[in-house]
Amino acid sequence: MKNQDINIRDPFIICKNQKYYMYGTRGNNFGQGTGGFDVYIGTDLENWSDPVQVFDSEKYSMNKSANWAPEVHEFNGKYYMFATFQQENGMRGTYSLVSDTPEGEFVPCSKGALTPSEWWSLDGTLYVSKDNIPYLVFCHEHVQILNGTICFIRLNEELSEAVGEPQYLFSGSDAYGAENIEGERYVTDGPFMYRGKNDRLYMIWSSIVNSQYYQCIAVSDNGEIDGKWIQLEPIFTKDGGHGMVFCDYNGKLRLTLHCPNEQPKERPAFFQLEDTGTTLRIK
Repeated sequence: MKNQDINIRDPFIICKNQKYYMYGTRGNNFGQGTGGFDVYIGTDLENWSDPVQVFDSEKYSMNKSANWAPEVHEFNGKYYMFATFQQENGMRGTYSLVSDTPEGEFVPCSKGALTPSEWWSLDGTLYVSKDNIPYLVFCHEHVQILNGTICFIRLNEELSEAVGEPQYLFSGSDAYGAENIEGERYVTDGPFMYRGKNDRLYMIWSSIVNSQYYQCIAVSDNGEIDGKWIQLEPIFTKDGGHGMVFCDYNGKLRLTLHCPNEQPKERPAFFQLEDTGTTLRIK
């Protein structure tokens, strides 16, 4: 399969054993009730295997609605998937799953959502600090609080439960050129953390600006998660987002995101990035 044949949202890449493993939200009906997640395996970011299911949400009674934004992170010798599902109370939250290999099968790790049970939350991503403390960075949804936010919460070493209380980072209205929707709502989507040159800690995230889905970027003023987050000029403004950053096997820095943000046209797209020392931008 080629990228133009793959209808997924929120693409996520890990590099292992000279292969690329691509995960994402199944594109059908915006990922509602799709039954889980797949992996596509390739060697060149263009040609991929057929999808292989790595998590069956129906098997674990987790296919109530959202099957969104699977991210896979290697941590302490295992592979952890963070993904958004509907909780028993009807609200969304980010759960952790675990596997011994990137091919799965992934099984539930957390007993429920890692995000607060009384919040509508989504798009959790793992950030590990310089002193090896794991955190979940996630979105508190605009559907509940109108001006969506991005927050973080500490995780235990098993990545199976949250420790302490969530901490606020910034709001959707802080986006560069922020625009509300429906007259009052500001969207926050898809945070991902990347440490670049000069020890700069970046977060890429997505919002709606100029009626388009934007790939936004922010930088911490102290190089850590608890700094003040400064919004920079967006990376991508052509109706694509929920991206992540990785280094390919040729040593090039890459951005992947889905584009356009329109069902069922979403496809994974890849761009070479430049780390200027002050921001990330498409070359």
